[in-house]
Amino acid sequence: MIEYRNVRVALLGAGSVGSQVARLLLEHGDELASRAGAGLELVGIAVRDLDAPRDVDLPKELFTTDAESLILGADIVVELIGGIEPARTLVLQALQSGADVVTGNKALLATHGPELFAVAEQVGAQLYYEAAVAGAIPIIRPLHDSLAGDRIVRIMGIVNGTTNFILDLMDREGSTFEAALATATELGYAEADPTADIEGYDAAQKAAILASLAFHTSVPLAAVHREGITAVTIEQVRAARKAGYVVKILATAERLTDAAGVEGVSARVYPALVPESHPLASVHGAKNAVFVEAEAAGDLMFYGAGAGGVETASAVLGDLVSAARRHVIGGPGVAESTQADLPVFPIGTVRTRYQITLHVTDAPGVLSTVAGVLAKHGVSVETVEQTVAVGADATATLVIGTHLARESDLANTVVALRNEDVVVEVASVLRMVGA
Repeated sequence: MIEYRNVRVALLGAGSVGSQVARLLLEHGDELASRAGAGLELVGIAVRDLDAPRDVDLPKELFTTDAESLILGADIVVELIGGIEPARTLVLQALQSGADVVTGNKALLATHGPELFAVAEQVGAQLYYEAAVAGAIPIIRPLHDSLAGDRIVRIMGIVNGTTNFILDLMDREGSTFEAALATATELGYAEADPTADIEGYDAAQKAAILASLAFHTSVPLAAVHREGITAVTIEQVRAARKAGYVVKILATAERLTDAAGVEGVSARVYPALVPESHPLASVHGAKNAVFVEAEAAGDLMFYGAGAGGVETASAVLGDLVSAARRHVIGGPGVAESTQADLPVFPIGTVRTRYQITLHVTDAPGVLSTVAGVLAKHGVSVETVEQTVAVGADATATLVIGTHLARESDLANTVVALRNEDVVVEVASVLRMVGA
């Protein structure tokens, strides 16, 4: 039997993911050791409350409230507390002590990533974060390693299971947003306060991480344009399906060239119309998927469980094995590449297409008036669908699909349409994928 040297592992947090990481470490230690080339010794689990109920029955002697002492005695620290503080302080302490860190903390990385990576580089440590985006789906390592020799053009991801579950329920079962959110809450997909999910904050954090990694550029969270799904109606979802689209909330990171020929990047989150033929349209329930467009590799899609304790623990353990291998081999950690240092463009620079639904007065010349507003702002019409008004006071409906145009021009067009006398209401505005 092969004897391995031990690598000491400290675990911070024993929630749904942390408890599963600890269980799998204890149950499959021998198998993990054979993969890592080192024994993974769980030396302790730092928690706030020693007596709090746990999802998994773990040895009581492993638990401590003294996170700092635990960190100082570890080779690898696994941070699964979540949030900014005390996670930031503890991760910095771990890195400064020379320990490698494995984290699934998207909020921490999106907000303080450059600081953490800089400290890791200074001391020769490594920061691993596969679990921070899309749960069990391997996307960080493919972008970091497998596609390092390629040029990423665009990433579009369904990276929040709660919002995908809600929109999917609206599409497939005809639920209203409110009813779908209630179901998601009842089934445990949505938190008691679902704001981070339904307003797009969670997806924006992941978009910042993906954009920074894919384009070798520091993309701050504040630069990510964010819109949630609270304004998406069942009428929009039904109309989308009728037209051959599915409404999905997408985290998009894209390489762009502006009007002056300057290359930069964009990161944004918003609900959009995805063609039924696109692979992302068939992502159902609480699943996640990340669609990558690369110059040499072409189109790639990564699909699977985007959350869940044991599923996310799989990504954490993958990083943990990699960290242990590094300890066996030796040498400094590999620094994050942000040398491209591309500018992050505002949302107005993006070129996209809109589907605009208008309620208009039933009178001659309305269509030409609307077309004139679009033309004035440099937006051309690709498709128009008109319904006939019924009743003396009824309004007609125009559904307009635009050609590609700058986001700023499209947004100004919508504002101008709202101010037209012939427009009773701008009923819906959704961006379209597949331009």
